[in-house]
Amino acid sequence: MLPDRTDSSRYTVAAWVLTGVALVLVLQLRVLPALLAGMLVYELVHLIAPTMNEYISDKRAKIIAVGLLAALVVILVTAAILGAIVFFRSDAGSLSGLLARMAEIIDGSRAMMPNWLVDEMPDGPEDLKETLGEWFRIHAADVRSVGKDAGRVLIQTVLGMVLGAMVALHEALPIETDRPLARALVERITRLGDAFRRVVFAQMKISLINTALTGLYLVLVLPSLGVDLPFKRTLIVLTFIVGLLPVVGNLVSNVVIVVVSLSTSVKVAIGSLLFLVVIHKLEYFLNARIVGRRTESHAWELLLAMVVMEAAFGISGIIAAPIYYTYLKTELSDRGLV
Repeated sequence: MLPDRTDSSRYTVAAWVLTGVALVLVLQLRVLPALLAGMLVYELVHLIAPTMNEYISDKRAKIIAVGLLAALVVILVTAAILGAIVFFRSDAGSLSGLLARMAEIIDGSRAMMPNWLVDEMPDGPEDLKETLGEWFRIHAADVRSVGKDAGRVLIQTVLGMVLGAMVALHEALPIETDRPLARALVERITRLGDAFRRVVFAQMKISLINTALTGLYLVLVLPSLGVDLPFKRTLIVLTFIVGLLPVVGNLVSNVVIVVVSLSTSVKVAIGSLLFLVVIHKLEYFLNARIVGRRTESHAWELLLAMVVMEAAFGISGIIAAPIYYTYLKTELSDRGLV
C-alpha cells in the first residue's frame, strides 16, 4: 500500500501546483469574468439538473434535457446582464443622470461642508470643467481603454457561460478515468466549484436582504415621512448589483444613497446614514452567519484575504479572494492541517 499512497500523494501535489498556477494566471491574464461566468452557469445547471433526473432515465434524453437547460440558463443570465445595461442607460434608471445629479448635490452643498473640505473642491462649474479636462489629458490612455475593457469583459463573460454550459453538458454522461493525475485535477476543480457555489450563492442571499431593506427604506419609510428621493429604482438596482461584492459593494451603495439624500436636507442625509450603518452592521452579522457558516470561515478571515488579494491583483483580487480563500481552506482542512 505504501507505493500507492506515495504515488497518490505525488499526483495530488502536482494537481495542487497546476491548480494554483492556473488560478494565479486567471488574475494575471485578466480572464476572471470568464471563469466566474462559466462557473455560475455550471453550478446553476447542476443545481437544477437533479430535479430532472427523477423523471428522465434514458441517457440520450438526459443529454438533450441538460443541453436545453444549459442553453436556457445561458439565455437567462445573458438577458439579466443586458437588462441591467439597458436599465442603467434608460431614462428611468439613467446611471449617468444619477452621477450628474450627485455632482450637482455635492456642488450645492458647499455651505454645509467644513471649510477644509470646501477648500479642496473646485470653485465653480468652469473650475470643475478645467479640473476634469486636466484629468482627462493625464489619463487619456486609461479613458480610451474603458470601452475596450468593457467589450473584452462582455466577450469573456459570454464565452465563459458557453464553456460552462458545455462542461455541464459533458458531465451529463461522466466518463470514468483511471489516470491518477486526471482524477486529482478533477477533484481540485470540483472543490473549487463547491467553494464558488458556497460563497457566491451566500453573497447573493445577503445582497437580496440588503436590497430588500434598502428598498423598504426608500419606497416606504421615507415617503411616509414626506420625503421622495430621486432615482429610487436606480438606487435599488445598484444596491443589489454592487452588493454582490462583499463589504466594498455595501460601502459604495451607502455613499451614493447618502449623497442623494443630501439633496433633500442634511437631516434626511443623517437619517439615511444611520439607517445604512445599521444595515452595514447587519451585513457583517449575515456574513458571519451565512458566508461564514457555508465557508467555515470567520468574517475577519475573508476580509483579510480580500485586503491581501487587493494589494496583489487590484479589484479582481477583491472579487476572487473569498472564493480562492474558501477553496484553499477546504484543501487544508480536509487534510487536518488547519
